[in-house]
Amino acid sequence: MNSRLGSQRGFGAIAIVLMLVLLAAIAAAVVRLANAQQIGSAQEQNAARAAQAARAGIEWGLYQAFKGSWTSCAGASQTLDLSADLGMRATVSCSSSLYNEGESAPGTPQTVRVYTVEAVACNGSGSCPDASRVSSPTYVERRLQIQASD
Repeated sequence: MNSRLGSQRGFGAIAIVLMLVLLAAIAAAVVRLANAQQIGSAQEQNAARAAQAARAGIEWGLYQAFKGSWTSCAGASQTLDLSADLGMRATVSCSSSLYNEGESAPGTPQTVRVYTVEAVACNGSGSCPDASRVSSPTYVERRLQIQASD
């Protein structure tokens, strides 16, 4: 009888080793999932910041267009450095066109200027879009465009 018990003594050790390997695999999967979730959350936060920077660029561009700082908005472009507040930059460009809309008096067309303001916000180091960082997994970019008339 003793010889039989001696041959079955290692079975418990094998079961314990298998259980430890299984628990280690589960722990590694949990760590990997938590890391992916954290990266995704950071990307969402950067995307929201880029959207806010693009909105700020649109507002700034409309202000410049309507107050006359950009003379007729003819291809004007400027990069706003919002890195202190949002960690983003916004490149704002403006163009305008004149259109006849109705008549101001009989036989006299009423001319209306339509401004097109576009803002591209990104977390790049130069102007947006930042071609050197587009392939980076942490790069975020948002583009907004608006048309307004005076």
